[in-house]
Amino acid sequence: MDFPQALRERRTRRRLSQLELADRAGTTQRHLSFIETGRSTPGRDLVVRLAESLELPLRERNDLLLSAGFAPAYPGGALDGPELAPVLDALGNILTGHLPWPAVVVDRYGELVAANAAFGLLTEGVPAELLGPAANVYRVALHPQGLAPRIGNFAEWAQHVLTGLRREAERHPDERLDALHAELRSYLPDRAPAAAPLGFAVPLELHSRHGLLRLITTVTTFATATDVTLAELKLEAFLPADRATSTILSGLGGARRQGRRAGGADPESEGNSFSNIAHEFDST
Repeated sequence: MDFPQALRERRTRRRLSQLELADRAGTTQRHLSFIETGRSTPGRDLVVRLAESLELPLRERNDLLLSAGFAPAYPGGALDGPELAPVLDALGNILTGHLPWPAVVVDRYGELVAANAAFGLLTEGVPAELLGPAANVYRVALHPQGLAPRIGNFAEWAQHVLTGLRREAERHPDERLDALHAELRSYLPDRAPAAAPLGFAVPLELHSRHGLLRLITTVTTFATATDVTLAELKLEAFLPADRATSTILSGLGGARRQGRRAGGADPESEGNSFSNIAHEFDST
């Protein structure tokens, strides 16, 4: 795709007029019109300003620069490289600090980068083939052999997961996201989600050997990241949605701490198959 078409497509996707985008980028509507029809060739600085004004993710900004004939502006460090090591260490501390509640770090496709010890409680009984390297947390959640049989409100929770994934694909089109959405959609039951009020947030109602867990999630991203890899990471933290869940997880956290002091087994990491993830943080 050439630059004029790429720019026009991204502007249209964000429902911006030429005048609105030109005003944001510090140029004129006439100049922008000439650029989109190929009658004018923008300089590198203007391409960067246009990408910023469109609020494109860093990966797309690099793609737009390439389509205009310029080198990418934003690096993409390896997760196991020295550039990102300090940030990953900090994320590891956050994962540990979130205990006894579960938490994970995933990439833009939902592939697991790291998990704290409490996350093993959620994945108990999930077969190893779903939890190996490059495990996808969305697939683990909705696959018939994953968490699905233990989710009491599966239709509602699955719709919540798919809605988030669809919105991501609409904002940042990606064939891989589309394929993942289609796969996960095939796991949903035919019946529509219940119309009953869901409360202040859609909970994950998960049956475990310790009792019913009702959890809500928060998602944290790096809003000011200038590295493509870092910008695409998400920290998803689970929080108890009721006192019963809080009591169960707090009790397991206390047992875990006692077990560590006594040199015994860690009840929260029991059955946790994420230890073979190449980039997993040492959160135990």
